[in-house]
Amino acid sequence: MLLGRSPDKNLGKEKFHKSQHFDYSHGVPFLVGTSKPGIGGELLFGQKPRSRLSTGGGGGAPSWLAFDKQVLCFNAHFQEPVCQRREETYRVRKCKIYFYLEDDTIQVVEPEVRNSGISQGTLIRRQRIALPPPRDDQFYTSHHFNLNQDVVLFSRCFTITDCDPFTLGFLRRQGMRVNPPASAPADPYSSLRREMEDSMKPLRPYERMDTLRQFLDHDRNVLQFFCYWDDSDAAFGLPHQLTLHYFLADDTIEIREVFGRNSGRDAVPKFLNRNRLPKKAPMPTRQPGMLTDRTVLNVFGPTGNKGRYLLDNLKIGSTSDEFYTDRDLTLGAVINVWGRNVVLCDCDNFTKEYYRTKYGIEDFTPVDYRPGPAPRVPREVPPYNGFGSEEDSLCSCQGLVLKAPKKDFRKLMEKDRQGLVSNVLRFVGKMVTDVSADSERRFIISYFLSDDTVSVYERTKRNLGVMGGKFLERGRVKKPGQELLKSEMSEYFEAQDLYLGARLVFNAQEFQLVEADEFAISYMEQNAEEFPMANIGTILSKLKSISKDKQKEIKQFFAMSDPANTFIIPYEPFSPDPGPLLRRVGAEGAGPGPDPVPGAGAPEEDPLRELPEMANAFLYEDLDRTGRLATRQARTICKAFKIPLADNLLMALFERFENEAEELDYDAFLSKINWRENPLPRCCPTT
Repeated sequence: MLLGRSPDKNLGKEKFHKSQHFDYSHGVPFLVGTSKPGIGGELLFGQKPRSRLSTGGGGGAPSWLAFDKQVLCFNAHFQEPVCQRREETYRVRKCKIYFYLEDDTIQVVEPEVRNSGISQGTLIRRQRIALPPPRDDQFYTSHHFNLNQDVVLFSRCFTITDCDPFTLGFLRRQGMRVNPPASAPADPYSSLRREMEDSMKPLRPYERMDTLRQFLDHDRNVLQFFCYWDDSDAAFGLPHQLTLHYFLADDTIEIREVFGRNSGRDAVPKFLNRNRLPKKAPMPTRQPGMLTDRTVLNVFGPTGNKGRYLLDNLKIGSTSDEFYTDRDLTLGAVINVWGRNVVLCDCDNFTKEYYRTKYGIEDFTPVDYRPGPAPRVPREVPPYNGFGSEEDSLCSCQGLVLKAPKKDFRKLMEKDRQGLVSNVLRFVGKMVTDVSADSERRFIISYFLSDDTVSVYERTKRNLGVMGGKFLERGRVKKPGQELLKSEMSEYFEAQDLYLGARLVFNAQEFQLVEADEFAISYMEQNAEEFPMANIGTILSKLKSISKDKQKEIKQFFAMSDPANTFIIPYEPFSPDPGPLLRRVGAEGAGPGPDPVPGAGAPEEDPLRELPEMANAFLYEDLDRTGRLATRQARTICKAFKIPLADNLLMALFERFENEAEELDYDAFLSKINWRENPLPRCCPTT
């Protein structure tokens, strides 16, 4: 390195960009990048590093986050010279200076004064303001503001006199010594105008009633009270509900009556026309000339414009009538409306706020004046005449326009057939009759949960002499013992009325339910809260409450049913149905149990009778004679022959006889379900 030569500072430097200086935030322009204003982020010659956090504090967070929505407010004034008026040489204008801490912007606003004649409002829009020369390269911060000092904003000198409590506390937290507040000087011209207005008095011998100010201040402001007038003592009298309107613009009162529906009275427009309401009414009748505010004492000169007269200042001939004002209207007060005592009971929210602000009243407890609701007269429905259904007849009495009876569409959608779930409760019933031929007849009674309808179908039995088929058309069935022509709706059979052992009368024919299918029993057990006869908790509580004599009879019955003391009792002694209790216990050692298929109570209705036909169906579908068939085809055949198994149980049974290719060994399956050839071994009860 040669003597007198310095190394190049740009050697190894990679950044030569010019830093950004200005940007916009919320539509406000301000200076950014003060920490790196030079070339490549380095300060220029003679520049000093400055931080954006000029207001201090913030805990290391950026100013736009640390001082968000925090504004310093100062009261200030400035003097404006007036050169072309003799009454004033300068004008004192008061304003407010807002300093936004988030970006060091300043806004100056002059509050508007009525009848000032000056364009007021925002004097300086929100922006960063530079200091006066020679420090115009810097901007105002919170450290440049203090009480009782001057600040120059755009060549206009503002004198700060006071600030709000938040600003005072913030300046003290910054370690600044805050000066005591000062008072703004009085404006000479404003003081002169105030003195002139105070000294101006009318030189007339009569008083002037100025009601224009009251009208301008309270125009369209109305106090509303809810009141009533009890006229029950008069002939054909009754309580009247009224609404009182008090107009604050001219102290007038208007009363309107509230008419209920079908009241039978004429709806007059107003109960009292808008006018001032005297307290002592009705007033005595006075002759013309008796009501005068002034009395002429003497007249000077000729009559006309050039004449003079003297008036009586003592108002000897005037009469003072008292009228109701806003201070007389309170809740619970009784006012005299031309001889009628009206009670004020309640008011609206505007009236409450008016009395709370003007008179400091806080108690607005309403007075109960509305009579109770009249007893509702029940609507009498004419009796059913026998034409059509009862629902149609009832709908024809509910209106002039005939409407069809409404159906429970939600229940129809929820309880309609969904896939393999039919939502139909099927029972096997027999006739309760003394005729031996009819006692052997078996009927399938189906109850449809979607619309509460019932259908009865008779199974054909050989050598009985009765043709089977439809016994009762599907429809709603009325319960017996009801009057036909009556006003009340008839009661129909519901799902809770059907249970094993129940006796039902369909069109004067009595049936007894002896068996049910697996879906009906499972559905009733799953919805035990709707079917009390299948509720295991209710059954156990009844068993616990039986007497000791009845318990002895039950024990004797069990001993007689099990003479070998095997502790296993077959299902036959509990015919026609073992009930939900034995289903819950699970006593399976006495044999296969009752057949859950409807119509299987008779021997000739045994489902095992169709096993050969099922074997022929499997063999017919097995074209290659491999002894195996696809599980899907096997399931279709089982459903076609109405195997009394749920779909999930049937598929679980298929899994024991199918291979990896989902092919079923139908010979082993048919042999396994034939419980007569392959009976289950006896087992001890679990409980």
